[in-house]
Parts: sequence; C-alpha cells; structure tokens
Amino acid sequence: MTLGLGAESGDGQEELPGGGTGELPRGWARVTLAELCDINPRYFDEEPGDDDFISQVPMAAVEAETGRMDASSQVRYGDFKQKSLTRFQENDVLFAKITPCMENGKIAVARGLLDGRALGSTEFHVLRSFGAILPEYLMHYLLQRDVRANAEQNMSGAVGQRRVPRPYLESIEIPVPPLAEQHRIVTEIERQISHIEAGEDAVNIASKRMANLVQAIRTDALWPVGTVLPTDWSWGTVGDVLDDIEAGKSFTCLPRPANRDEWGIIKVSAMTWGEFRPEENKAIPPEREPNPAHEIRSGDILVSRANTVDYVGAPVLVGATRGRLLLSDKSLRLVPKRDVDVNWLVHMLASPAVRAQYSEAATGTSDSMRNISQKVVREARIPIPECDSTRKEIAETINSRIELVEEFRTPLMEQVGHARDLRAALLNAAFTGILVPQDPANEHASVLLDRIRAERATARKVPRKRAARKPRSTPPGQEELPQ
Repeated sequence: MTLGLGAESGDGQEELPGGGTGELPRGWARVTLAELCDINPRYFDEEPGDDDFISQVPMAAVEAETGRMDASSQVRYGDFKQKSLTRFQENDVLFAKITPCMENGKIAVARGLLDGRALGSTEFHVLRSFGAILPEYLMHYLLQRDVRANAEQNMSGAVGQRRVPRPYLESIEIPVPPLAEQHRIVTEIERQISHIEAGEDAVNIASKRMANLVQAIRTDALWPVGTVLPTDWSWGTVGDVLDDIEAGKSFTCLPRPANRDEWGIIKVSAMTWGEFRPEENKAIPPEREPNPAHEIRSGDILVSRANTVDYVGAPVLVGATRGRLLLSDKSLRLVPKRDVDVNWLVHMLASPAVRAQYSEAATGTSDSMRNISQKVVREARIPIPECDSTRKEIAETINSRIELVEEFRTPLMEQVGHARDLRAALLNAAFTGILVPQDPANEHASVLLDRIRAERATARKVPRKRAARKPRSTPPGQEELPQ
C-alpha cells in the first residue's frame, strides 16, 4: 500500500524491507521516494563562479557498501561546467544507477565537498531531500541488499550497460519515522556498524594478503627473474597460444535470471570475482532465437572485455555449469591451441604482468565500464615455454601452492557471510521500528510531510521573475527610416 503525504502512520499492514508484512510503528508513514526527494536536480542551489574550485567525484571515489566517498579531487568550475557531468551538493545522496556499481552498493551521502558543491559521474542518480528524511537514513535504507536486488530486477538497457531508471527509483516506498527518531536510528546504526566494520577490516587485510600471495606464486612460476629466459622459453604474445577469440551478442533480456528450461545470457558480474558464477544471468525472451555456438561450456576460458578497471580482461575458468547460457557482447571466449594447457593459460592471463597490460590499454570515459578489444587481448606480451609438458608442470605447481593458501579462505568467507548477515539484521531492525524505542512526544512523520507538501505547493504558486528582454538592435541601413 502506498501512503500519500497526508496518510496517517502506523495504521495497517505494511510490506517491510525484508519482504514480510507487519504494522508500521505509530508516528511512521510509508512514502514514495518521489515525495521525499528532488530526484536528479539539474542545478545547484547557488551556482559557482567560473573561477571557483569545487569537488570532482568519479564513480571510483565512492566505496561499495560503506556509504563513504572521497571528495578530495578538485576542478575549476568554468573548465567543466559545459561538460556532461552530474551536479550535486552537500547532503545529497548519490545512487549509482549502472551495473555492476549499483549491485555492488555504490551509494553515499555527499559530504566534505569543496564549497559544498561537486561535479560527478553521469552514472549517479542524485537524491536531494525535501526535509522529511535524513540523507543518512535514506542512504542506509537504499544500501539494503533486498532494496538493491529489487532495483536490479527493474533495470533497463543492454547487457553490461543496464541502469536503474528514474521512474522506478521514484516509485520506491520508504518507511519514514518521525525526524527525531531518524536521528536516533542513524546514530545507533553507525555505532553498530563501526563494530561490524572493525571485524570486516581484519578479514579484508587477511584476504588481500592471500590474494597477494597467490599473485606472487603466479609471478614466481610464470615470469623468470630478469630479461634472460630459460633455454626452452621465448617471448611471444597471448595471440601466439590461441586458436580463436569468440564474442557473444547483445540481447534485450527479461529482468530476471533464466529458469533451467530457458536460455540466459551472462552478466558482467558472472566474470567479475575470479570465478565463473552461472547464476549471474538474465533470461532471454522466448521469441528470440539463440545461437547455440555461443553457449558456454565447462572448461571455457572467459574474459570480460568490458568491466571496471580492476576486472576488465580478468579471466575465469568455467567449471561445472548449467546449460543454455550464452556469451554476452561484453564477454570473450578464448580458445587455446590444442597443445596449450588451459590452466597454464588462465594463470598467465591472471598474472600481475598481464593484468597490468590490459588495465593500461583499457579505454572508455566511464569509471564503471572500461573496454579492451580482441586486439589488446592478443597483443599482451608473455614468456612462453616451448613444450606443453613444461607448461602443464608449471600449472600443476601453481595449483598445488594455491591449494595450500585456499585452505584459509573458507573460515574467512564464513566471517564475511556472518558480517553480511549482521548488517542485514541491523538494517531490518532499523527500518521496522525495532532498533530504537519510539517516543510518543515526537512529531508524527505525516505531520511534517503535510507541512512540507503545503510549503512546496505555495512555493510553486510564486511566479518566477523573467529576465528583462533586451531591446532588438536596428538592422543595418534602417536607422533613418521614417516612423
């Protein structure tokens, strides 16, 4: 049920953020985001001068799931005001609208902006509160995994360039407590999250050390020290060990994963985390005819040709997988020559030296989506042992060493899952009225919402002053025409 601005709060069964139903606490109201915020305002409240310096916030400056952003980069406004960038100001909420940034939780309150204003990525939705909802409260609500999962289901656009449309964002319903209670909720959320983040930081440090150790193992086995190669090795390129590179097609897909009896097309996120994730797919409409030649098979080497800087060109080896999954136009299948060991090639493509070559050659202006061509994939320079038996031996050595490291990953991942569950439980408690006690003396949300609605209605009735019209100049030769 959608409550209008004048709706009485806490008077019926409401759908909760986690998908259940229950009564809103007394004094709360459920309101659409369009009623709470100016979405994507086109202007600053006060336009900077051309010589003023303001902050610049690319997508990479917003952290995933933490609500933090880096506003330290500065630009002269006059140099950038004509460019296609997003304007926002202090206390606006930024919501990444493009995949995979939205799914990853790139959502933050704009804080610490130089002179209170910034230019940022065009892939942000900007939410400016009318006053009935705190920016921090809104940010935490949108960071919930259920909220982002629903937004993902309503994305539109081609695979790899799907975005959350503004109409969907406007329609999101949010449980709104009294403003005083919002302050208490935000304070308690941030207190509890500080404890969760302390544990997450320790896990992240351990995970990074493990990742660095894995990369050191690859470098030690694949890249000889110095410029002199062993006698049976030679310098070559990735293209020298490939028979072919195959690319998929772009489809307009259904906003859900494919069922087992349906064809699906993989998303960029299926190749983002160092392993193939077949569940990261979108269903193809039944009227579309798939090309079976593009079906993904166990043992395939896949590379994301369009992704963030950290993941563009990163390989994944497909293990056991479901059928009827297709390559997308953002994915490449690398077909090695018959005498080239698959595991050796995957480790070579994942090694720091090759990853650096692909990242450096990636093109594109969007922070969330960099691209590499098949030509770039082929031309990466690598040392190649001449005998496949040597390549297999190297791959087996790398695998055995990585297995020792991976023994520590399972307990780490258990802690990651535990922290994720704690966050979800904390936010669910916050937005269902359980986290902090209600105060009957607080002004009901509906009262504040009605007052803001009335103020906005009055403001809209005030006529805008038009600039004085400049007198027309007299056309040449008509200065002396008689009146």
